[in-house]
Amino acid sequence: MKGLLVLIAACLLASCAALPQVLPPAGSAEKNIRCPSPFLAEKTRLIHTIEVRTSDETKTVMIGVTLMDPFSRTITCALMSAEGMTLFEAVRGPEGMVVSRAFPPFDAADFAVHMMDDIELIFLAPQGLPAKKGVLAGGDQICRWHKTQGGWMEVSAGRDGRMKVHRYSEGGDLKRAVTLAADAANPYSTILLQASDLVNYALVMTLIQSESVGDKPGLKESLP
Repeated sequence: MKGLLVLIAACLLASCAALPQVLPPAGSAEKNIRCPSPFLAEKTRLIHTIEVRTSDETKTVMIGVTLMDPFSRTITCALMSAEGMTLFEAVRGPEGMVVSRAFPPFDAADFAVHMMDDIELIFLAPQGLPAKKGVLAGGDQICRWHKTQGGWMEVSAGRDGRMKVHRYSEGGDLKRAVTLAADAANPYSTILLQASDLVNYALVMTLIQSESVGDKPGLKESLP
């Protein structure tokens, strides 16, 4: 048993070897650090223009409509063409995911899962307590979580007012990098998501509208 525990500890140390070093905060105990939290705190409907870029070139522009319920962690989303045609629509919550519309290429295997994961990364606070709190070498305050399904997530606040959300693989490879606007009133006014996958790409999201929707029953009623 002791040998197994040593092996597990060694694996955990190796898994985070590539992650940025989190340093102790100067003049403050780790327990007193408040984690940066740009995440939604109430049920909110957001509409963004979305530019999809590869190799620094804009490939397409869409409209994204997202309804987020942070209490049930339910995500309802739709992608629309610039002309207003709904290309993709799905909902994911505690009971699973239902895709109600998916035209090619949005019907590709795992597209819905990856899209919902990205939306959750951007808008919903991580669950559980952080594994580590402190500062980066440049002075940015940071909190890091180890996800139950594997991998790492961290949220940092820069001196320029921008907050960043990063997701890493279990081995420390950066998979997603989200940079939010330096806007305390609405950090979601501009969002840059950079993805490292088989094909690297970036999403540039510009807010058109954001509103609290209380107990409105669904997404279709709130589409423009």
